[in-house]
Formats: sequence, C-alpha cells, structure tokens
Amino acid sequence: MGVPREPPHSLLVVACFSRHLNAIDWAETQLTSRFGKIAMKSLDFSFHHTKYYDLTMGTGLTKRFLVFDEIASPDCLPEVKQFTIALEKKLAASGDFPEARPLNLDPGLVQLGKFLLASTKDQGHRIYLHDDIFAEVTLRFTAGAFDVWPWTYADYREDAVREFLGQARALLHERVAKLRKIQEKSAKNENALPEE
Repeated sequence: MGVPREPPHSLLVVACFSRHLNAIDWAETQLTSRFGKIAMKSLDFSFHHTKYYDLTMGTGLTKRFLVFDEIASPDCLPEVKQFTIALEKKLAASGDFPEARPLNLDPGLVQLGKFLLASTKDQGHRIYLHDDIFAEVTLRFTAGAFDVWPWTYADYREDAVREFLGQARALLHERVAKLRKIQEKSAKNENALPEE
C-alpha cells in the first residue's frame, strides 16, 4: 500500500520574453514584489525558435529566466500562472507598446527530478491542476542533467537553457540538504531526554 509523502521541494522559475527589454524589466519588478527576491537570473538571449508569436508579439524577441529564492510548494503553479496572465493583460492594456501582446510570462518549477511548466492549454502530455491551469513535465533529470521529451519546446532543448536550469536544480539541492539537516537537528532535540 502506498504511503503519502511530502510533496517535492521546488524553486519557482518564470521565463519572460518580449521584444522590449523595458517590458521584461517591468515584469521582473512586478514578480519580485509578489514572489520575493531572485536567486538566479539568466543572460538575455534571442528567442528565434518559432514564428508562432510573430503576429501578436512581433519579431526579435528576447527571453530571460528568473529563479526565485524561496522554496515553493508545487501546488503554487495555478496561482502563479493566473498572476502572470494578469500582468500580461495589464501591460497590454497600458497602450505603451504597439503589439497586442507585448509580454509573455511562462512560470514553471524546478524540482530535483524534473522541470515543470504551467499552461492554459490541454494536451495529451499535460494534467489538469485547478483554476483552468494545466502542467507538463517539460524536462526530466537523468544521468546528471536535464533531458528532453518529444514534446519539449525548442528553446528548452537548447544546451544553455538546460544548463541554467541545471544550476537552479543544484541550488535547490543545496537548499533541501540544509533544510533536512535543520529538520533532523530539530527532531533530535525534541526526542532528547530531559536533564535531571
């Protein structure tokens, strides 16, 4: 019989992309005010893997990954995705940019065994969470590195992206190890016999 266990620890990651760096900077400010300080930030890189966004976002897109410092619960994804949707709508409604969708925000979670992405769209490889949000396992951790699935998006297949997420995983691994030591020490103190 299976025994319920504590859910896996996670670090929140948000991929921000736009043709406007000031839109990405704005998103970073909004996200840190909601989810706390950033532990890691990728270099900005060119997003050129598909023409899917050309009509709504324009061309010459730049992407930046943000990894947040606080350990996150894996059930936070729907809330985070809804928040990022609201940010996208707010910026689009501002009229400061000519594109219909000047900013795209994709939240996900780094865990020790995988990298998850949130989505509003159902597919055969996605599961429904709640509040109209689905999740997919975009990358799996195997043989010491993140590896792809047949459905993995082209930009997440890039070595630089998988290496960056691997660094985020290493940070999570350190955090989890420290947390376990604290928990073990606390449990030992609770079980210690009182002095006479």
